[in-house]
Amino acid sequence: MKRFTFGTPEKLVPSVFCKGFTYNETNIAYPAARFTAKQTARGFLIEFPIEDDAQIYGFGLQLKQFNHRGRKLKLAVNADPVANTGDSHAPVPFFVTNKGYGMYFDTARYIEVYCGKKKNNGAVKAVSNTESEVMETTDELYAVRNDSSAVMSVLIPAAEGVDVYVIEGDTITDIVSQYNMLSGGGCEVPEWGLGVLYRCYGKYTQDEVMNMAKYFRDNKIPCDILGLEPGWQTNTYSCSYIWSERYPDPQKMIDELTADGFHLNLWEHAFCHPTSPIHEALKPHSGDYMVWGGVVPDFADPEAKRIFADYHRELLTSKGIDGFKLDECDSSDLTGSWSFPLTSEFPSGLDGEQYHSLFGTLYCQAIMDALDNKPTLSEVRNIGALAANYPFVLYSDLYDHSDFIRGVAQSSFSGVLWTPEVRHAKDKNELIRRLQSTVFSVQCLINAWYCERVPWAELDCEDDVRELLELREKLVPMLKSAFDEYHSTGKPPVRALVMDFTDDAETYNIDDEYMFCGDLLVAPIAANKGDEREVYLPTSAKWCDYFTGEPVESGRFTVKTAGIPVYKMIGRS
Repeated sequence: MKRFTFGTPEKLVPSVFCKGFTYNETNIAYPAARFTAKQTARGFLIEFPIEDDAQIYGFGLQLKQFNHRGRKLKLAVNADPVANTGDSHAPVPFFVTNKGYGMYFDTARYIEVYCGKKKNNGAVKAVSNTESEVMETTDELYAVRNDSSAVMSVLIPAAEGVDVYVIEGDTITDIVSQYNMLSGGGCEVPEWGLGVLYRCYGKYTQDEVMNMAKYFRDNKIPCDILGLEPGWQTNTYSCSYIWSERYPDPQKMIDELTADGFHLNLWEHAFCHPTSPIHEALKPHSGDYMVWGGVVPDFADPEAKRIFADYHRELLTSKGIDGFKLDECDSSDLTGSWSFPLTSEFPSGLDGEQYHSLFGTLYCQAIMDALDNKPTLSEVRNIGALAANYPFVLYSDLYDHSDFIRGVAQSSFSGVLWTPEVRHAKDKNELIRRLQSTVFSVQCLINAWYCERVPWAELDCEDDVRELLELREKLVPMLKSAFDEYHSTGKPPVRALVMDFTDDAETYNIDDEYMFCGDLLVAPIAANKGDEREVYLPTSAKWCDYFTGEPVESGRFTVKTAGIPVYKMIGRS
């Protein structure tokens, strides 16, 4: 790994706010001469050549795209990314290639990236006078064309320079692991955090939460964590962080749930309502715009972080709360108009664009302070660069199952964690297909925040649900070992196939299979795809069926099953 400094980098960048940031320079083969850098009217521009056969992955959680070769992305924070444009819950200015290198750009700006375009260098020759092909469809006409001798360009708006970290490795897994170690390594998680998390209906009362806990135990359905949604607070948009009248004795509830083997996770967001006990103290340490009538704490300001963390510790974490769902710390500039504008100013010196990029990560830091580093595996709606060290999993209000499966594989390139959570389903098949994919992901989350009854209540599949959640419980020790390795080496617990099989061109565009823990290959069937799918098992390895132990030939084949196809690697050539 080597850092290249171009121009004068900004002072407020992700590495400054990363507590575990660890840079150890090593010799690399990538030559500095490949870069060109210059100031433009739009910001600071970095360009470098990209190999003709280079494949490009990463840039954070990108639900709509897997391989970015030939694409343009703008890494903006957006609550509901509905197109392949680069906006995301978790944009990360880091990419990795199949050519033995990746790059991290240490900036909190919304960078613009062109992943391979041919420049006019005066060397283009005339084409012979032959008849050109006539396209018959718009798909053909506008398909991405991978130019030869192309360059990759990265624009950092408003900046006058940037630090670029070049990382090399034999496989994409090697490179991503080093990037994760740059932030201090992967997160440490408790074994219970890898079990089943069920988020209760948002309007439940204390008694109804206790009834839900009783339902799980009486019916022997695994559940390790119960999540309380907005109704636990007196005000929610913005937040008061005060127990509502629905919960007349929260300590009694916490104690009884703890005694019955449950952990408790609370929903909140960081926009602080005027009725909150910490509102007045936070006002001078907040941005110059309000959201939903609440102040926006500047978590880059140590005093704002202290006020927020101290209150949460006193009211919640010291009483037994050990998990949080940190909502709404993304942005809706592109879709819904809520949240603070990019023109905002914060006491720390960050502007709105920078704070949007850092908001989720800094919010996680405040909550970790409140927990006094007590073990957790929690949820967050936005997180960005150098975030591997934080035990928080991303989720989305979007709900396309194919996108959710792609997110499992694609998030692994960027040091972020993602859950394809389950909410509602129109029929039994959809529910089971969705649950299969979340069972084989980093967090098994059933998010029933708008469901008064469990999502399977009307679908006659309680036994199927129980069986899948029991399977999840059996997978926990394996997943815990993978997270331990993540912490010590940076190797993600879930990985796209191309990460481990970087030399296999067949894996370059497979976005619906992934490696789970050390040696399982998971190929979920999306809810709207029936009972059949094509599977590819890399030919450089030997495989068996995970459930039966029967050998399976590598290569491409079609499988038809009501279950989830999972294969165990039993050797590599």
